[in-house]
Amino acid sequence: MTIREVENTWIPLLDGTRLAARLWLPADAQAQPVPAILEYLPYRKDDGTSSQDATRHPYFARHGYAAVRVDIRGTGDSDGIITDEYTSQELDDALEVLAWIEAQPWCSGGVGMIGYSWGGFNGLQVAARAPEQLKAVVTAYAADDRYTDDCHYMGGCLLGSDMLKWATSMRVYNALPPDPRFRDDWQEVWMERLEKTPPFVEAWTSHQRRDAYWKHGSVAEDYSAIRVPTLVVGGWADAYTNAVPRLIEHLTCERRGIIGPWAHILPYGGVPGPAIGFLAECVRWFDRWLKGVDTGVEGDPLLRAWIQESVPPAAWYAERPGRWVGVDSWPAQDAHGVRFALGTGSIAVSAPQHTGETAGVWCANGYEDELAEDQTPDDALSTCFDFAALTEPLEVLGHPIATLSLSSDRPLALVAVRLCEVAADGASTLVSWGLLNLAHRDGHEHPAALEVGRRYEVEVPLNVIGHRFSAGSRLRLAVSQAYWPHAWPSPEPTQLTLYADASDLALPVLDGAALELERPFAEPENCGGTVKLREGTRSRTRSNDTAAGRHVICDVQDATAELLSGTVSGAHAEDVYVIGETDPLSARVEARREESLSRPGWRVRVLCEATMTATRDEFIVDDELSAWDGDELVFQSRREIRVPRGCV
Repeated sequence: MTIREVENTWIPLLDGTRLAARLWLPADAQAQPVPAILEYLPYRKDDGTSSQDATRHPYFARHGYAAVRVDIRGTGDSDGIITDEYTSQELDDALEVLAWIEAQPWCSGGVGMIGYSWGGFNGLQVAARAPEQLKAVVTAYAADDRYTDDCHYMGGCLLGSDMLKWATSMRVYNALPPDPRFRDDWQEVWMERLEKTPPFVEAWTSHQRRDAYWKHGSVAEDYSAIRVPTLVVGGWADAYTNAVPRLIEHLTCERRGIIGPWAHILPYGGVPGPAIGFLAECVRWFDRWLKGVDTGVEGDPLLRAWIQESVPPAAWYAERPGRWVGVDSWPAQDAHGVRFALGTGSIAVSAPQHTGETAGVWCANGYEDELAEDQTPDDALSTCFDFAALTEPLEVLGHPIATLSLSSDRPLALVAVRLCEVAADGASTLVSWGLLNLAHRDGHEHPAALEVGRRYEVEVPLNVIGHRFSAGSRLRLAVSQAYWPHAWPSPEPTQLTLYADASDLALPVLDGAALELERPFAEPENCGGTVKLREGTRSRTRSNDTAAGRHVICDVQDATAELLSGTVSGAHAEDVYVIGETDPLSARVEARREESLSRPGWRVRVLCEATMTATRDEFIVDDELSAWDGDELVFQSRREIRVPRGCV
């Protein structure tokens, strides 16, 4: 099918704001209107995501849809200021966007939403508003609960590995100017953004418990509010997969789930592989619910999941061996809980502060050094429980759960739990892990300090996983009271006492013999993209000053520069994590982000440098933002943010 692309069009809102949109339309859509698919993001349609947009939206247009990619208020070419993630304003604007799309002569009336990460979140959130134009949603790598499963907190622990990292990334994205091709007033708009757009990290650190701030936009507050058919997608190497089983369990609308081996990459380019024909799956979904075509989606299993085979530990895999299975209920009726007792006696848990260095990044994006390495070094620092070698394979699908009986010598403490598979040669592969801030033992809304020495029973759910343990290997449960840099350390050194006779590990063991799917998906699409000028690079290094007891992790990334609508885009990122072995107050995160855009006659650059530290009583963030027009420094600001610690 021949298609037509519109690089920029304006969507007028009732308050006078204009949102910028790019369109891909079937060439005859004016005469033969079609349904529409909306993707609604802050990541800049003309440069930031244009290379990705070009791999999927033309595909939708060729399959009979009007594909619409909109810059959220305050981003890209759109008017206004963005003040945070998923604000009421963002969602209100989306309702107007849907109404505008439906009113266009090329639209036959029904609209679907698609998105991953931010777009996956707001697709669910808009669906919960129940706009009449929205008929179906595809959401990938997103969460139903903004507190428990996003880059800010996990198990009530502040995510040292990702909170500042992502806040700094958004600081830079939001500080870029509109494209002068579409706005004569780009400089005026740019200066207003630089002066008024806040650093998101202040709000994120200020809300350390699951309060009204996080409940807003968390569709878990009322699953029944989503009434349109919803396809939910996750990946085992991604950080947002826990939402998939919750959504397919609790949504009351027509829904289906898919979990593959992938990192934070849509499955048609999924790494680790195998990738799948994901765009064809989206068209199947939208054809059924926007066009009324019987595509068979209602006959698909409730969840299709890739059960990963055992592999040696590695920081990257091109492919994960395994098999596709389907289950028609959640929790899976074919899974049954099997408990492994931890033993007898009381055991001290007192790991050094740098425990966690082999964990990899919190959310992998498919680069070659992001996944967890051999866990042996961290196992040696942790309290480990090894179970007998398996006499036959053991297959699990669901959440492993550690039930722990413990006490603490300090009022504030955390516990990290890892499930590893230990091969005959001793190599330890991370299968799943979880965190719990023990002040949040009774929930995330009303944390309370521990009574020193008192014994508590707690449950630590580990991340959902589909995994087949090999015969001859051993399961290992590793427990520590530190997990840097994923968990920001407790304000004082802590020692836990674990009472093994009242503690165990529960695994959702799957009888999968009858569940295997032979041909679940089409082959992955190859839809092209933009011109690469140089390959992107990424590296992770660790250095230890043994004498000083100081440990440093450094991630450096240069993103691929590409020709995007005639614009050359470049990006550089550095994240440094520093901690001393015995001092939790030595924890320090440094994040640096730089973005540049250029073409003949236009060259801009923005830089954000931020650090985060903590005292016993406060989190402290230093944020510095600079912007250049050509070689001229046109803006610079520096701000110190101090936020009281509350049971974190």
